[in-house]
Amino acid sequence: MKNEELILEAKKAREKSYSPYSHFQVGAALLAKSGKIYHGCNIENAAYTPTNCAERTAFFKAVSEGETEFEKIAIVGGVEGKEPDGMCAPCGVCRQVMMEFCNPEEFQIVLMDEEGRHKEFLLKELLPYGFKL
Repeated sequence: MKNEELILEAKKAREKSYSPYSHFQVGAALLAKSGKIYHGCNIENAAYTPTNCAERTAFFKAVSEGETEFEKIAIVGGVEGKEPDGMCAPCGVCRQVMMEFCNPEEFQIVLMDEEGRHKEFLLKELLPYGFKL
């Protein structure tokens, strides 16, 4: 799947964001090696710490359905009511979740830049010393 197509899927996922506190909507589209796409959005909570990021939502949905091998993820984010307007990189917790299931030398993270173009990173670039047993 082309990165542009995966970015479009992430934008669709972003539409389902539940973000009444930050008003910052994030969407993720996770491509499994099987070819299936798992969507995730950020889900906020008034207590803040139970909030879940879009990336983890996508991973947890996939794993809960038995999927554990992944190729890449596209992530988009921005202020509610506006088009995503820059890179929305995964937080450290999400990067560590990716490390649990993905080969850091191969797993790709696709982000959209300020001009709407995609930019691709390997997990090892965004989490060079991630914890793995």
